[in-house]
Amino acid sequence: MAIITLSHSAFGGGREVANRAAAILDHQCISREVLIEASRRYGIPEARYYEVLETEPRWWERWIESLRLYRITLQAAMCEAAQEGRLVYHGHGGQELFPGVRHVLKVFLSAPMEYRIEQVKARKGMDELAARQYLKDLDKIRTRRLKALFGVDWRDPGRYDLVLNLSRMTIETAAHLVVETAHRTEYQPDTESEQALQDLMVTARVQATLAVTPSTRHLNVRVESLNGEVRLYGILTESDLEQTVIDLIRSVPGVRSVESNLVSPPIEYIYP
Repeated sequence: MAIITLSHSAFGGGREVANRAAAILDHQCISREVLIEASRRYGIPEARYYEVLETEPRWWERWIESLRLYRITLQAAMCEAAQEGRLVYHGHGGQELFPGVRHVLKVFLSAPMEYRIEQVKARKGMDELAARQYLKDLDKIRTRRLKALFGVDWRDPGRYDLVLNLSRMTIETAAHLVVETAHRTEYQPDTESEQALQDLMVTARVQATLAVTPSTRHLNVRVESLNGEVRLYGILTESDLEQTVIDLIRSVPGVRSVESNLVSPPIEYIYP
């Protein structure tokens, strides 16, 4: 069965659609909170995730070089959650976290501002003017932070397989359309797509391990994985670090072998 990611505006009915679709499919339904909990295995405080995902970019621009760390660990946590399949995820950037995996159904849910305003008024007790401004601010923050994390505009419909407009349908209808699409042949896992997910998981685990290890977190290493065989590409400023990297990666679950194509920079690179 397809893995489903559902992206939506704040207070836009995404949680309700995701929960209903998951109930119909008998799938697990997870959100950002579950991913953050899973990502704690990498030793990153939850407060840092909150700052990266929930606040204006100006508050975390000082961590701009570390955004890769949050993106990688979120992807690794998502891959872990998806190993059993039968998953519906609604939250930040789900459509970007499974590149190359065909049996992921990426859904974009659009909701009219009036619907969202009513949700904010009901949940937060705001008047209409305050609720409208609150949503505008949230939308701006979310667009900026996801652009910084993934380099894309999450509102681009071309990044999704299915786009639904809640101004034209009920929550129930939207959920059934998601379920119907998830049953279609093109979103069913096969040997190739399942292997792609396994390879992505190993790659994400390796990248996350390198990113959270103090001696390797600043390395620019490209990782490729195929059937547990990991290949590394990049430049090391310290040649004696290569064995440390190899030994570290060999300890990652799912890694069967490591092929290093890491090279030391020319002398003029170190001493220009």
